[in-house]
Amino acid sequence: MRHLINIYRLGVKELWSLRRDKIMLFLILYTFTLSVYTAATAMPDTLNKAPIAIVDEDASALSARIVSAFYPPYFTIPELISLAEGDAGMDAGRYTFVLNIPPGFQSDILAGNITNIQLNTDATRMSQAFSGSGYVQQIVMTEIAEFLQHQRGETAEPVELALRVRFNPTLEKAWFGSVMQIINNVTMLSIILTGAALIREREHGTIEHLLVMPVTPTEIMLAKVWSMGLVVLCAAAFSLTVVIQGALQVPIEGSVALFLTGAALHLFATTSMGIFLATLARNMPQFGMLMVLILLPLQMLSGGSTPRESMPELVQNIMLAAPTTHFVSQAQAILYRGAGIDVVWPQFLWLLLIGSCLFLFSLSRFRKAISQMA
Repeated sequence: MRHLINIYRLGVKELWSLRRDKIMLFLILYTFTLSVYTAATAMPDTLNKAPIAIVDEDASALSARIVSAFYPPYFTIPELISLAEGDAGMDAGRYTFVLNIPPGFQSDILAGNITNIQLNTDATRMSQAFSGSGYVQQIVMTEIAEFLQHQRGETAEPVELALRVRFNPTLEKAWFGSVMQIINNVTMLSIILTGAALIREREHGTIEHLLVMPVTPTEIMLAKVWSMGLVVLCAAAFSLTVVIQGALQVPIEGSVALFLTGAALHLFATTSMGIFLATLARNMPQFGMLMVLILLPLQMLSGGSTPRESMPELVQNIMLAAPTTHFVSQAQAILYRGAGIDVVWPQFLWLLLIGSCLFLFSLSRFRKAISQMA
């Protein structure tokens, strides 16, 4: 009972210290409100109002159909230009795409001749160029096919594809961006808060006060783990309820309580990782540099940004030792697909195992750091 009381009181001390740190409080507030809302509504990887110009040298009914097929929100209203204005406009950065419809294009299509239509793309705008080229090709081919059907009569397709979209019927990108932002922020903020708490103790000299008190390194570390983990857990629950379900109107399919239970297991691992990094760093700038080395691989290779199946097999196997891999898997299953404990229990077990190993490893390093201070 004495150990539990010490852990509780030390944790309350951490919460009071955090309450006086206005920078950290602002970071928590921003991370789970504006950051989540921005990730849902401002999608840099999607095509949005891409500037396009069209050189219509054919001036036919088919070319007019193609011109009218480009409209917001994917593209701006097409600007009709001459052939000489195309290169100059791309050099000046006014257009991302310039579509050149050659003379006699409709006649060649109706005659069944092989013809070309040229698309110039500004590849310096990488995300728009990559996805936009596919959009332009799809729009042009669709308009040509519909034009030929009207000219030659309806032709029945030999196979009809029956498409059924599960979990996100309207393909809303905000559903994915907002939830994944919370998942990533839980990892990032938990490491930052626990690491900063230990470094703050060292910089303010209060770690020496703890060393002369009747408390053990295990109690000190457990206090930081439960207090900072509780802050992140409450912030994540607030963001899920108020920002995602309230402001963004994103439906959560599964149990929020089950997700928070998995998040608590994940926080057990990441807060321990934050303490380990803080024992390696001498100050906050060094801690920030270590964060970059650790956080980027954890987020990019966990399966949140890119499916794990598309990664090299060696990377997939290595990332099984990372808590973020199992946290992303169980969070997506619960929040997107409404999975229950019967589906995600292996991820829960992995998180408990990895968290225990990280805690013991970090505790060993923490004891050595404290003994050096003493």
